[in-house]
Amino acid sequence: MYINFSDIPAHQNLFLDYLHEFENVERFYGKNFRAVEQYLPLFKKLSERERPHRELVHEIIKSQYGTQSPSKKTLQNIELLNSKKTIAVVTGQQLGIFGGPLYTIYKSITAIKLCSYLKEIYDDYNFVPIFWLEGDDHDYDEARNFSLLNNENQIINLKYDDGQPEDVNRGAIGLLKFDQNLENVFTELNGGLRQTEFKAPLLELLNSIYQPGKTFLESFRELMIKLFDEYGLIVFNPIDHAVKKILSPIFAKEISEFGNHTGLLVERSAELEEVYHAQVKVKPINLFYVEEKERLSIEPTDTGEYRLKGKRKKFTQEELLLQLESSPEKFSPNVLLRPICQDFLFPTAFYVGGPGEISYFAQVSPLYKIYDLEEPFIYPRSSATIVEKGVQAILEKNNLQYVDIFTEEEALIQKIVAASSEINLETLFQNSFDEINSSMNQLNQILPLIDKTLGDLTQKSKQRIDETLNYLKTKALESEKRKYDSTIRQVSKVRNVLFPNNNLQERELNWIYFANKYGIDIIGWIFNELAINKFEHQILEM
Repeated sequence: MYINFSDIPAHQNLFLDYLHEFENVERFYGKNFRAVEQYLPLFKKLSERERPHRELVHEIIKSQYGTQSPSKKTLQNIELLNSKKTIAVVTGQQLGIFGGPLYTIYKSITAIKLCSYLKEIYDDYNFVPIFWLEGDDHDYDEARNFSLLNNENQIINLKYDDGQPEDVNRGAIGLLKFDQNLENVFTELNGGLRQTEFKAPLLELLNSIYQPGKTFLESFRELMIKLFDEYGLIVFNPIDHAVKKILSPIFAKEISEFGNHTGLLVERSAELEEVYHAQVKVKPINLFYVEEKERLSIEPTDTGEYRLKGKRKKFTQEELLLQLESSPEKFSPNVLLRPICQDFLFPTAFYVGGPGEISYFAQVSPLYKIYDLEEPFIYPRSSATIVEKGVQAILEKNNLQYVDIFTEEEALIQKIVAASSEINLETLFQNSFDEINSSMNQLNQILPLIDKTLGDLTQKSKQRIDETLNYLKTKALESEKRKYDSTIRQVSKVRNVLFPNNNLQERELNWIYFANKYGIDIIGWIFNELAINKFEHQILEM
């Protein structure tokens, strides 16, 4: 079953038009992902383009997998990256603890299945799925927490706390090491998860991957390999020093020509704001620099120098370029330059992204011409809500559709009460209001003819009557709710599973919740069930 995104709250018009009315957004994107006839020409361009760093990237990935024992499929894909006939399908995500929200799983599966689909049609080419670990990001708060449901189906949010103030600049999250406080997360996780046959082996697996002394990137990478290695997903570490060295020309061009780049990005963002929205605030320079473990924006000064945001330290352009030459690992791209880095390293034909990423790619487009790169197709990741049998039964019992769950909770409760009650309170009180309004309007027309002061008195009386009726209506609704309290509590719990915190399940819940109930094989079930070509929100019924 599928639900149109326009029937689910909070989806921006830019994303909706990208999916269904592409002609409205065509000027913001280089390619239409639905234009299948454009696929082959792009594959040819990518395969014919000289890539002097192809072999080096291949060697770096082999080195990154040096301590792993990858599957035959992954090894094959790594080797294929050295071929001109290989096309990359890239996706990526911030390094959320324990994998972050469910959509990380859906992104990965979309990229893998898209490769299989393309290979069936374009057998002359190889298609390799690559997961880009966004380890340079410095959003600690987003990376350190995850949510699941406890025994009572209440949403609980668990957070790793390193003991430092929240506003401390910790630098690249990928390099941040877990300390002994990680044990507190496991204690809370153990207490929050219901007791099942899968709980002990699941916690054992997570304990083997997430350990004090390991970095966020190391643990996240190990988890992704554990979940998707059998499918051939290459989990790529872009903060590797050797990778930063290859990216030096991209960084140097950004440093030297940022004025032109920023001007085009600002122009594009303003154009977007006129009709839709600009997802990302444009910075003067799309680069960060690491200074004493802090990740800081590079900013131009009025004197032609460069400074680090919030610091007194300054560089001339020559000094900054020399730093880049000697220590490229100190530099990292921001969200708008990162796609350029991805597509400089890999022959990317498709980037698999969610609604937010699709929105910011509308801003990125001008940079592709500047860097002389082919813009990939931005392919919408699969989106889904997992629905267990018990949840289905409760919805059916109360004659509720899935779209009903994606509404405000109070509106849902009123619908449940109205459907269950023999008395339609809304109609009853509306009829009363209508009758009283009609009577009071008649009085208001006649009484002032007797005495002008009676007009004001009539209005005040009507106001008091309205207040009394509203009070009665509120009390009646509260009594009805109590009468159907058991049903309301049941549906509220269902809503916590399907639409937690008024947000899609995939954006709130971690995969651990389902793995604890059904085993880690749930990933394989999702893989088989998830469609990658519907471009609507999918209901995965168990």
